[in-house]
Amino acid sequence: MTEISGPRPATPSPATARSAAQNVAQTLKLLQPLGGLLASGETAKAEVMGVKSIEQSFQVLLKLTLESGRQTTLEATSSRPLALGLNTAVTALSDTRLSVLLQGSAEKPLGQLDLNQLPVGTLLQGKVLSREALPGQTGPQAVFKTVVMLLNSALAGRTLNLETNLALQPGSLLSAEVKGAQALNFIPLGSRLDQLALNQHLGGQQTRQGSLDGLLKTMQSLNSQPGLSEGLRSSIDKLFAALPDSSQLSTAKGLSGALENSGLFLESKLLGGQTQQLPTDLKANLLRLLGQLQPNLTNPAPLLPANAAASTALSQALPAFARNILGNLAQSNSRQQALSFPLHAGAALNGEEEADLEALLKLAAAAISRLQTHQLSSLAQSQIGPDGNLLTTWQLEVPMRHAQEFYPVQIKVQQDQQQQQSQTDEPRETLWKVELAFDIPPLGPIHVQAQLAFGSLSGCLWAQQSDTALLIDSELDNLRERLLAAGLQVRELACKQGTAPQGARTTLEQRWVDETA
Repeated sequence: MTEISGPRPATPSPATARSAAQNVAQTLKLLQPLGGLLASGETAKAEVMGVKSIEQSFQVLLKLTLESGRQTTLEATSSRPLALGLNTAVTALSDTRLSVLLQGSAEKPLGQLDLNQLPVGTLLQGKVLSREALPGQTGPQAVFKTVVMLLNSALAGRTLNLETNLALQPGSLLSAEVKGAQALNFIPLGSRLDQLALNQHLGGQQTRQGSLDGLLKTMQSLNSQPGLSEGLRSSIDKLFAALPDSSQLSTAKGLSGALENSGLFLESKLLGGQTQQLPTDLKANLLRLLGQLQPNLTNPAPLLPANAAASTALSQALPAFARNILGNLAQSNSRQQALSFPLHAGAALNGEEEADLEALLKLAAAAISRLQTHQLSSLAQSQIGPDGNLLTTWQLEVPMRHAQEFYPVQIKVQQDQQQQQSQTDEPRETLWKVELAFDIPPLGPIHVQAQLAFGSLSGCLWAQQSDTALLIDSELDNLRERLLAAGLQVRELACKQGTAPQGARTTLEQRWVDETA
């Protein structure tokens, strides 16, 4: 990444002055008619409550205050973003169009950033309005004065004066990370393509993934049948033997081992040369099972045809198609894929199908896709948020053995670590969040959410069955005592019937790519 420094004092360029003049009045197109709220020519006060990029325009949420005191919200589209929190006046041009009057101070170019509004680590997107070389600056080492209009954050719509040795083209779009009040790091196209590849793989794996429960039951059924090859039977036995039982998961050491062998860290083990741990790794054992299954089938169906086709189509469509895709990386669909927890059951055996080797092959492939979906979701959620905090996510699944049955437990652990602003700052407290999801008869589906900070723990459990919710609620005092005995302070414990809500999550709004790429 390349550093962009703050500017030296200078008069605004003509391009900046023209931009400010053109934006004194901005026309908005309403998504729904006014319906008599304002007649043509009437004026009302408005506050910008939200700004979101949609393709080549921006969607704006306005809170309107009429002369009567009545307040309402309106959604509209704009050719350029408005500053979040901006208080202004709007005039009805028609039933579907408003004119917004912008204050001149809102367009005054910024010479430096306020780190209270934009902490270190915040990602900014902007559009280059103008560029000119500083006097006496020529050749490869030339420094340019560049004016950029910010397209996100609380300063959306403001212009920013920069000095950089990058010859940024006017009209191009860029992403940069805040490094200080007068320092930005430009994020090149390569990182955007990495995110595109991550989202593509995540979407592909999610469509193919299937629950480990169906695979384990089919393996049990086939393992008891005669005629199974010794190599295949050995692979199944090794996989079963490596799965932890409920007593192992009740100890810190056993749980640590189960997480280590969940398959989440297989690739890092291989890169680190830790091959001695592969016999107990779930993903390694599933891959070994696939290797044993395919030679036993005369015409095994291809497992990943869609992925190959998608890769071919992408390589043919770039770079023209890339701008459209890269501009929508942070849309709700991609974010929702990454944030999906717990994963749904996915692919399963059709009720009419027999538990044969072909069915086992399909379920094993779906189980590997499930593990990879967890891995990719972990990567997609590990990021530096707009507040500068480092969020690290580990999402995985552990099949728990109890007697002769197996019950997969989905686990998500998040470390939300505040970043120190300087070396003199005191160490910041880390917030830990843990989620568990499992379905054990006769209790039914249970979802647990807990968070730990400053040695204090709070949590809530959701049970879909009413009798299970009553049972858990009656045992909360016992759970509190055990947590206290473990040395934790317990603030709040609760149990509710139903499903756990999916609240707001911290995600990055990385949307833009240089349009000249």
